Amino acid sequence: MNYIRTKFAVLAISLVTAGPLLADDLPVRNCTWCHGSSAQGFSVAPRLAGQRIDYLVNQLRSLAAHKRDDFLATKYMWNATANLDPLTARDLAAYFSALPPVAAKNGDSELVAAGRSIFENGVPDENIVACQACHGPEGQGVREIPRLGGLSYSYLKERLEQWSQGYDASAAPMPKVAKSLSPDQIAALASFLSFVGADASEK
Repeated sequence: MNYIRTKFAVLAISLVTAGPLLADDLPVRNCTWCHGSSAQGFSVAPRLAGQRIDYLVNQLRSLAAHKRDDFLATKYMWNATANLDPLTARDLAAYFSALPPVAAKNGDSELVAAGRSIFENGVPDENIVACQACHGPEGQGVREIPRLGGLSYSYLKERLEQWSQGYDASAAPMPKVAKSLSPDQIAALASFLSFVGADASEK
């Protein structure tokens, strides 16, 4: 039965149709419309490919419970997750997690060094611990902590800005961290992370 459910989830997200993702009576639309046919994401929609299963499941739950309250979440994802049952949510998370992630490489290369310093060393003057302490040395994440390496500059920058503005306040410790970062530091960190996972020759 689990095999059938997983095959159905994979088939559903691979089709680009005008119909709903799971069933006619659900408002969930094809994930690929916003996240791309290979789930690599676009400027404002995050890459799902290679993301941690537990993180994806938790985000789907948070969206369904309206705990994520940023603009795009409220406009699109609240409805998209409203009727997504737990087993299908985990099937989708497992499918996306198994897809190979591709680094966005769309940050400002001149800010990479400054961003690397924040990621690896933190900001001692602001009592901010190094990002790699939680997200791993390659930004790969672990269990419920998301993979950051290679996510798009625009998405990372916007998420940090949203936390600094008070959105998604329950996602500790990120709101406190983001509020302590200056706009320049946020831009540098997002730039660096967009290249993580890319070959050095591609930067």
